Amino acid sequence: METVGMETVAMDCIMVRLFDSIDEQNMAWIMAADQALRGAFGESLIDLVPSYTTLLIHYDCRQLNHTEARARILAALEHLTPADTQAGQLHEIPAWYDESVGPELSRVADRAGLTVQEVIRRHCAHDYCVFALGFAPGYSFMGLVEQALATPRLSTPRRKVSAGSVGIAERQTAIYPLPSPGGWNILGRTAVPLYDFARRGEPLLRLGDKVRFKSISRSEFEAQGGDTSPLEER
Repeated sequence: METVGMETVAMDCIMVRLFDSIDEQNMAWIMAADQALRGAFGESLIDLVPSYTTLLIHYDCRQLNHTEARARILAALEHLTPADTQAGQLHEIPAWYDESVGPELSRVADRAGLTVQEVIRRHCAHDYCVFALGFAPGYSFMGLVEQALATPRLSTPRRKVSAGSVGIAERQTAIYPLPSPGGWNILGRTAVPLYDFARRGEPLLRLGDKVRFKSISRSEFEAQGGDTSPLEER
């Protein structure tokens, strides 16, 4: 790659910036860089965290000094070619969209000048790319939500968002894997588990995967073991 930005964020951590804007096409480069850097650092790599436009490299400074680490990064990325994004898995996630479990459906609809049913249809009409993992085990930041549905985060976050809640914030969408505080606009809920907390294994969704939401009825949601308890007020 011609332009690679590097920032030292700790004595053993370097942030590599490949892009300045979020774009699904950039993920092919992020995934390729992830593979190349893992190979370049080998056993000296402690952790590597890819995200929307960056990769954070945590290396063993007992094996590499800062200058050597930067040299490995530049060498690994010099002849980088984009990865095959088709390798990511497509997941169809059934979700029950209803204002009892998705209290911001009306807010999103009003801002967009659409009906609630049209908001649901549009949210289910796209395949969303997993751009980053974090916040909680199994939590995946996905996008891009179409511009018409883009809605700012809540000014006052909720103390508790139910597990399985499907939300949007600006042009991102996500599923809460466990009960937690949150300020996203909640549209519905899914019964699909995103992470096995008992086994602490791999999350269901991985970087570069695609997610397609499917609107289902309350009875279908209940048959899948879904919790129909209304979302708590803020």
